[in-house]
Amino acid sequence: MSHTAVTPLRYAMVGGGRGAFIGAVHRQAMALDGQMRLVSAALSSQPDKALASGRDLGLPDDRTHASWQALLADELKRPAHERIHFVAIVTPNDLHHPVAKAFTEAGFHVVCDKPLVHTSAQADDLIKATERARTVFGVTYNYTGYPMVRQAREMVRAGAIGVIHKVVVEYRQGWLAPQLQSGDTGAWRADPARSGPGGTLSDVGTHAEHLLATVTGLTIESLCAEVTTFIPGRRLDDDVSVLLRFTNGARGVLMASQVETGCENDIRLRVFGSLGALDWRQEDPNHLIHSPIDGPRRILTRGSPGLSAAAQNATRLPSGHPEAFIEAFANVYLGVAADIRARLEGRSAEPVQADYPTLAEGARGIRFVEKVIESSVGLGKWTAWG
Repeated sequence: MSHTAVTPLRYAMVGGGRGAFIGAVHRQAMALDGQMRLVSAALSSQPDKALASGRDLGLPDDRTHASWQALLADELKRPAHERIHFVAIVTPNDLHHPVAKAFTEAGFHVVCDKPLVHTSAQADDLIKATERARTVFGVTYNYTGYPMVRQAREMVRAGAIGVIHKVVVEYRQGWLAPQLQSGDTGAWRADPARSGPGGTLSDVGTHAEHLLATVTGLTIESLCAEVTTFIPGRRLDDDVSVLLRFTNGARGVLMASQVETGCENDIRLRVFGSLGALDWRQEDPNHLIHSPIDGPRRILTRGSPGLSAAAQNATRLPSGHPEAFIEAFANVYLGVAADIRARLEGRSAEPVQADYPTLAEGARGIRFVEKVIESSVGLGKWTAWG
């Protein structure tokens, strides 16, 4: 990866104040390549915490706001050379739709954490707003920012494993195996009013769906799902199992759980085709296993010669020097930044540069949540995607 010197894009952040894990990850990712600079924020709905969080990050008090509405109003009053280029939304899920819509309608580009919103109706609303505003909208499905995930995608597109027959994708965690207390970090994820209709399904199941769809390019025809809540009193699911049928005749299995005791962040994708197979794990992200049908298994390593342009563009360090979670997030943001810069310059971005999960992909994730719940409520009935 190489980048010419650029003036950093200015961004604001909504959410992600003191004690918020994911907000810090987003900021670190955006700072990694020097292409984006935090200039304003509404980091908490608690005014004192918002101000303290802004000071922690070196923001001036007049660019640190107690609400996202105040942040937006202030940005609209500022001259163009001070105004933000985009906003990063890292709040609980219930705020994604109103914040994203307001900033989009005001003409600002948006990057939103996943899951995108609560309902497909809200997702469609954002799509229409973005089409009217003609702005950039990225969704931080960060696992598809890994170089070897992009290598897998390009190998599938090039026909390296032939016609896909079966896909197995797993996202396994164990942090929800114990009962959470109301004050615990992340407890809001078990509240339907804040998280939306899915628990584990929305939180990590959508990551699994996006990883599968990005690498394989397959379209779901129908699915059969079981959504389970193991912990007594928990109002949202903590375990999901889905059988998938794709329009090309392939079959798939998607499993997502946050009650698998001992699992940390174990994401794995296996794609089996007529000419070979691919196997990638997030806990060993710099390696991609390729098993051709007519030769020995081989391990492709990040940064090594002969990889695709997409994988090379997402790589910062030589092979043998591990790159991982922060860098994958940074690759998503670099894709968004490339698209914003191209639009500011009145041109179309190069696809290999502007490589990031789009609003349409975020909307598809919400449809996936809805269809899985529909199937589960129907006691595992096969449910058509269309």
